[in-house]
Amino acid sequence: MNKFEKILKDLVFNTGAEGAVLISPDGLAIASTFNESYDEERAAAMGAAILSLSERVVSELNKGFLEQVYVKGKDGYVLFTGIEDFAVLGIMTDNKVKLGLLLMEVKKAVKEISNEVVLV
Repeated sequence: MNKFEKILKDLVFNTGAEGAVLISPDGLAIASTFNESYDEERAAAMGAAILSLSERVVSELNKGFLEQVYVKGKDGYVLFTGIEDFAVLGIMTDNKVKLGLLLMEVKKAVKEISNEVVLV
């Protein structure tokens, strides 16, 4: 298990999320905690696409730097967070998740991932 996988596993454990994926800027999975119910490559490609479009939206509407994108479905949430120019963090949860806890843990994971990138 690499350091990114450990960070994702801790994030999933601490939040009760269903899974998490770290996505490269070109839409490839760097690390994930998905089981066979999720296709990590498909999730990675969609995460990169939605973040790219969202960055354009906030830029053109003068809303500053994009921080996060939430998608809420009947059965849960998908949250994408950009990590500088390095990656996108995607996390999937059911609809019972405590959003405050999730956001706090995502912020912590982003900081840990950023620190690992600096060390590499």
